Amino acid sequence: MTCLRRSRFFPIGGIALWLGGFALHAQSTPELREILDRLTKLEDANRALTSEVHSLRQELAAAKSSPPVDAVAQAQDPQAQDPQAQDQMSVVKARVDELAQSKVESSQKLPIRVTGMALFNAYVNGRFNSGSQNTAIASLTPGDATGGGSLSQSIVGLAYDSPTSVLGAKVSGSLNLDFFGGSANSLNHLVRLRTATISLDWKNTSILVGQDKPIVSPRDPTSLAQVGVSPLTGAGNLWLWQPQIRVEQRFHFGDTSGIRLQAGVVQTRQLGSEADGYNSYVPPPSGSPPVEHSEPGAEGRAELWHQWGDTARFEIAPGFHYNSSSVGPYSVPSQLFSLDWLIRPMNHLELSGFFYQGQNIADLGALPQGWLFHGYPNVRPVHSTGGWAQLRIPITDRLAFDFYTGRQDDRNSDLSRGYIGLNAGYFANVMYRIAPNVMISVEGGQVRTLYLNNGTRLNNHYDLALAYMF
Repeated sequence: MTCLRRSRFFPIGGIALWLGGFALHAQSTPELREILDRLTKLEDANRALTSEVHSLRQELAAAKSSPPVDAVAQAQDPQAQDPQAQDQMSVVKARVDELAQSKVESSQKLPIRVTGMALFNAYVNGRFNSGSQNTAIASLTPGDATGGGSLSQSIVGLAYDSPTSVLGAKVSGSLNLDFFGGSANSLNHLVRLRTATISLDWKNTSILVGQDKPIVSPRDPTSLAQVGVSPLTGAGNLWLWQPQIRVEQRFHFGDTSGIRLQAGVVQTRQLGSEADGYNSYVPPPSGSPPVEHSEPGAEGRAELWHQWGDTARFEIAPGFHYNSSSVGPYSVPSQLFSLDWLIRPMNHLELSGFFYQGQNIADLGALPQGWLFHGYPNVRPVHSTGGWAQLRIPITDRLAFDFYTGRQDDRNSDLSRGYIGLNAGYFANVMYRIAPNVMISVEGGQVRTLYLNNGTRLNNHYDLALAYMF
């Protein structure tokens, strides 16, 4: 081991002694002394440069781990921020303050949205206007042509959604009111319940309770002139909002087709207590039996739908309704078959409508002549056929034209002298959206009412509407 250490030390020591001797010899030569001086200066410069690089690396690492001094100063001093950022922060703050003032909060701390529209109508009616703003039936005798303005068709609604589920279902619903009750006097508008629903929605099943249109007649023509009651009331549109319970089951055939099955129990009622079924244009006969409330009705509807592209869609749905009315000791059946549809082959064309055939359907919103009393035991249901159709042409997202017509044709042999054999309506309107939530509409049309043995009466109606939707 000692020999090995000596053998390693000897060459290194020899080299060191040789270099030392060379350095002493170099100091005695001026040229070599000058070279050594330059090497020493170069080594000192390299040492200084290495120290400076090390210092710069430390400063760079510190800069990455902490924000710049200017950024800190801007964060602490709002006046030093960018002007555009200041404007954006001001807008956000103003919006937050506005929402804090206008938010709607329920007693149960659940989210509620306010919906509806403020609707102004300026209208002109012909002489056979029945004394109403929206004439559903042309009166038998003429009066004065009327006109005016009204806000009574304005709607206020609440929409609610529960953030928690019930039995795995989403809970949602709505409540809609208007001011169409009362009279035409501007200080005698009464708040009236239109529709109200509470719905439990699973992925493919829904249960709904509330007040709404009949299950068999879910669609309406498009109009801002006829809102207090649905367009074409008494002329093919069964619209009467009634309490009901319904169940819906949905089946899908891929992403573009499916079936909706609906069934439910609907509360129906007579429109009055007269034997003629609350026929206000014909005096009731003497000795009429009392009228009891109609029994709850059963309804069903099956909708087949198919969609292609982003907007093209096809829907068709048959339906049925059945219940009975108690007229004294007698029961008068009410039954109906229906068919409704929607056809939208392209963006700028839409066809929709509804057809029905049945008997004693006054309690669904048809003409108030569902049955006639001709003395015991002759209580006769009135057979009726009717429906409506609409052609809608959306020119742009702002501009659209609507043309719709409907009729109710009751079997003349079931009626008496002076009753309505046929009631029809023909209307057209143009709607223009002047702002995202502001719409203007101009509508004109005519109601034609045929009184048996008394001829046909015509009433024209023209309407200018301005709606602010919220």
